[in-house]
Amino acid sequence: MTAWLIALPALLVGAVLGQLLLRRGGRAGPRVLAVANLGLLVVGLVLAILAFSGDPATAGDPGAAVAAQGQASSGVGGAALIGAAIAVAGSSIGASIAVAYTGAAALAAMSERPELFGRAMVIVGLAEGIAIYGLIVAIILIGRA
Repeated sequence: MTAWLIALPALLVGAVLGQLLLRRGGRAGPRVLAVANLGLLVVGLVLAILAFSGDPATAGDPGAAVAAQGQASSGVGGAALIGAAIAVAGSSIGASIAVAYTGAAALAAMSERPELFGRAMVIVGLAEGIAIYGLIVAIILIGRA
């Protein structure tokens, strides 16, 4: 978390300077941005290698850490949580696509006939219900984890 708090202002300053450099024109702007992107890629790869090569950190009571590892290694609770995440993500994505299409159609219909507002909102509400079904499935899965 501390690394993000330190890197965020640097990224914002870099983005602003990059925009100014591109607006200025010339051939130097894209070259400088390409070199900066390459540098960020190298730094990201180094940080990823360091993150994945280290040992996991433990804190507190060693007995609690061993018990937590035994619970996590069973896989039953973890699979239920992953299933819950997939249910929420899939239903949210599906609902967003459905609301986009039905909302656009509802607005087009209401622009021609304003009295269709109630019917159009019911259809958009039914499209939003898809996300609620995914949330209910996720709650059931988390309850069984």
